[in-house]
Amino acid sequence: MKTMYGTAMPTAIRSLALAAIAIVVIAAASPRAAMAQDAPPPAVDNGVDENDPLEPMNRYFFELNKFFDTILLKPVATWYDGVVPEPGRDGVRNFLDNLRSPVILANDMLQGEWERAGTTASRFGINTTVGVLGLFDPASGWGMPQHSEDFGQTLAVYGTGEGAYLYLPVLGPAPPRDLTGFFVDQFFDPLTYIYWDKPKTVPTARFVVNGIDQRARSLKTLDQIERTSVDHYATIRNLYRQIRANEIANGQRDFDDLPDIENLNFDTNEPNTPSMRF
Repeated sequence: MKTMYGTAMPTAIRSLALAAIAIVVIAAASPRAAMAQDAPPPAVDNGVDENDPLEPMNRYFFELNKFFDTILLKPVATWYDGVVPEPGRDGVRNFLDNLRSPVILANDMLQGEWERAGTTASRFGINTTVGVLGLFDPASGWGMPQHSEDFGQTLAVYGTGEGAYLYLPVLGPAPPRDLTGFFVDQFFDPLTYIYWDKPKTVPTARFVVNGIDQRARSLKTLDQIERTSVDHYATIRNLYRQIRANEIANGQRDFDDLPDIENLNFDTNEPNTPSMRF
């Protein structure tokens, strides 16, 4: 941030600038939709969804996020994708994933997934040292692939229901279970304590960069989803539920292995088909 704003710019102005960008970071919604793979078929949307009682408000926030995505996040992500070479983008992704390792480790242990917890701890040690602070990912090449866990998944493992579907500005889809998980995960994150009662520039910058990187990795896929969706909001809602079910079942996330959108049927008024898989 020093290069972008200069050393003379007050911290308050930098924080406001970061906050303005963060408003449009809808990575929790659309980019997650682009990550689905091997998930169950989308639910039929017949216009009456008992688990979406706040649909009018949700649709309003969905359109608001889409507006800011169109005018700011997508152009920035497009620039990032075009200017930063692939090795650089991969380094950013590896670094951000490595920073999240303590959160993943805590949830691995809370779920009693001791083998996965061992993998997470080993990955963090190897990638932080051999991988130069996480910029590289030698652990994957050594048979320790990356996985993700969060407290929303932990709650689901212990039988907590999703709750009514909720879509929020910035965060995107945030049903009560996952919204609770988002806040609890902050207590597992070392950055929470490093920057406690200090300017939040670094955590906010990480949040923004993560959103831009994820958006850049799903540019074509998300455009195709929007073009082929009869109801874009309902499609994203269904995909979000698929992805969460897949993550709770410990399905692998892979940003580079996106679904073949051309072969998907996004008409949410049509019955499910056995071939509709992610």
